[in-house]
Amino acid sequence: MKRAALFVIAGPVGIAAYGLVRLWGRSDGVYGPGLDWQAAHLVGLAGMVCFVPAVLALAGLLPRSPWRTGVVALTMVGLAATMVQFGADIVEGLLATDRAEMSALGADFKDIPGVEVAFYDVVPQFFFLGLVVLAGMLVARRRLPWWSVPLLVVGIVAPAVTLNLLPVGGLCMLAALAPALPALRQQGERAEPPVAVR
Repeated sequence: MKRAALFVIAGPVGIAAYGLVRLWGRSDGVYGPGLDWQAAHLVGLAGMVCFVPAVLALAGLLPRSPWRTGVVALTMVGLAATMVQFGADIVEGLLATDRAEMSALGADFKDIPGVEVAFYDVVPQFFFLGLVVLAGMLVARRRLPWWSVPLLVVGIVAPAVTLNLLPVGGLCMLAALAPALPALRQQGERAEPPVAVR
């Protein structure tokens, strides 16, 4: 669980880093395809991957229940859809020779029935919804302070207003979840087997 605490940090940091690399890539007026596009999306994908053990670790601070299981499942489905979205963007960036071709490849992918709903408009939002509900459950158990939920919502909504706020969103998410780190470390220490004395 000590390692799990690192994932709780790495997930939001990955979102913030994705936003920073994206801003750097857009600074010259040409963003994608190319190194800047790939770097930003690889960092973002790494952040999403880190959220998988992070969510499981945070859920581990709660007693087992159907509610906990359902929220974790909802969050994981949203995470999986988000990862597919990042993966598609990376592949499109690799295949395209210019921005217009990349946009055309993206449009072709979204034209596949169900893709836009499953990987862009609806299902990825389950990750954010599940994370907020999970935080609310942790607040109810006093594993997080009351202000974690509104701060987490700000971190989620800000990038929805403009992607330029991704770094702010990632930092807000980190600040919202950071109060759970001591509990994760304590749980990790209790889970470690005792060292044999010879």
